[in-house]
Amino acid sequence: MTVLLLGGTGRTGKLILSELLARGHAVKVIVRNKNKISINSPVLAVFEGSTLDETLMRSAMNGCDAVISALNISRYSDFPWSRLRTPELLMSATIKNVIAIAKEMKLKRVIVLSAWGVNETMADIPWWFRWTIRYSNIKYGYLDHGRQEDLLAASDLDWTAVRPVGLINSKAKKEIKVILNRKDKPSIIISRLDVARFAVKILEENTFLRLAPAISW
Repeated sequence: MTVLLLGGTGRTGKLILSELLARGHAVKVIVRNKNKISINSPVLAVFEGSTLDETLMRSAMNGCDAVISALNISRYSDFPWSRLRTPELLMSATIKNVIAIAKEMKLKRVIVLSAWGVNETMADIPWWFRWTIRYSNIKYGYLDHGRQEDLLAASDLDWTAVRPVGLINSKAKKEIKVILNRKDKPSIIISRLDVARFAVKILEENTFLRLAPAISW
């Protein structure tokens, strides 16, 4: 399978890239700086530029079977009130490009990393985290994740919005709890590595179509 990966230099995106290549997939990535990609592979194509560039996106999506987006609204640090490093509408503007180009190219499968707490699940997260989102710059990511999910839901694509809980940097591989209803509650953490494994697994199995599963340990 040939996959366009967006956000492939981020902390989770790097792991998705490694997982895709390890599983034998051909991968295309769009990055702002080619020097941030340290992997050399004959089945890895690197495009330098912005996901907001429709011409570049069209070139990168040509010949792909699926798109995985690990984009987020990043800040200059993990401090919740740190300044934004990316545009507030990066994810939703990018997915608009993906939806339009996918229709032209008859590409159907799109997987995006979202977050538990987006849209209707905002009411399900702990009160202290709702407060932090509301009053800090974390809110911009959650708002744009929501816009992205809404755009996908209105499309005819076979999309999945993966909603992980709090991400940690751990090499542990554990059983992943998948929640599709709001009656069950996830735990509060999962490793980025297991999120990457889950994203590639549902790509290969073509599962959770037009759904937004929450995942945790």
